[in-house]
Amino acid sequence: MWLCNSSIGRKVIMSVTGVALILFLTFHGCMNVVALISAEGYNWICEMLGANWYAVAATVVLAALVLIHFVYAIILTLQNRKARGSNRYAVVEKPEKVEWASQNMFVLGVIVVLGLLLHLENFWSHMMLPELLGCEQCPALPAPGDGYGHIVRVFSNPIYVVVYIVWLVALWFHLTHGFWSAMQTFGWSGHVWFKRWRVIGNIYSTLVVLLFVVVVLAFSLCGKCLPLLHDYEPCATEMVCPGAPQPGEAPCCKGGLTPAPSPKERGVKPGEPAAPALPGQPGQPGGQPGQPGGAQPAPPAGK
Repeated sequence: MWLCNSSIGRKVIMSVTGVALILFLTFHGCMNVVALISAEGYNWICEMLGANWYAVAATVVLAALVLIHFVYAIILTLQNRKARGSNRYAVVEKPEKVEWASQNMFVLGVIVVLGLLLHLENFWSHMMLPELLGCEQCPALPAPGDGYGHIVRVFSNPIYVVVYIVWLVALWFHLTHGFWSAMQTFGWSGHVWFKRWRVIGNIYSTLVVLLFVVVVLAFSLCGKCLPLLHDYEPCATEMVCPGAPQPGEAPCCKGGLTPAPSPKERGVKPGEPAAPALPGQPGQPGGQPGQPGGAQPAPPAGK
């Protein structure tokens, strides 16, 4: 109760949840960098997380941390404004030795939360959510486990690239202030360590944000060449229907999704144009017994 009702207690909660979120950003940033090294490795991580119980539990805890952090940020902001009263408009000049991020933490926090919601819509809603609900992904989108394909899809749009960069800049300002502020709340910021924590916070926050910025810029500027470096073939993970939809039928895959054959599986050498798959191959109309052009069942013996 003391933590929830006292001003110091609220600051402690803000600091604890903030440090936990910084650690999560560190893990998430390192995970994203794997996509620059190996597409298969990144998709393996996405599959390992997926909709497994530990990943779902971590997602719930993360959502709770964000919610608590944001709610207490609102409470502290209103509390500070109430304490200043009408005097908060008496001084219009920026006080000495007060950084810009310190005066705009709430605005920066709102931008960070809005960017997080966009990030959830672009990735989580197309990856973990379909697995949790047990519904099939739209055939026009990469498969839920194809995290690499979703990165290529999102950052091929220049609007998303600009929005993400703005979001990451706001995140950097928020982290640089929040890092040393948390250390100060914990009582670890004496006269000597105050400047040290600020330097450490600036360096650490810069490295964490750069992990995200590098991925955004790499896929936006070199999205077509990265798959060549990683031996990644989008058509190998493109999901197609086992049979073409009939006229008037909804374009869904009632029989499940089947991966289309890759150029390697079709015997196409590097540099040669990919020839269309022949009827009867997996993922093509007629590739199932009983379909036009497909393999017919063998006649009974003796006939």
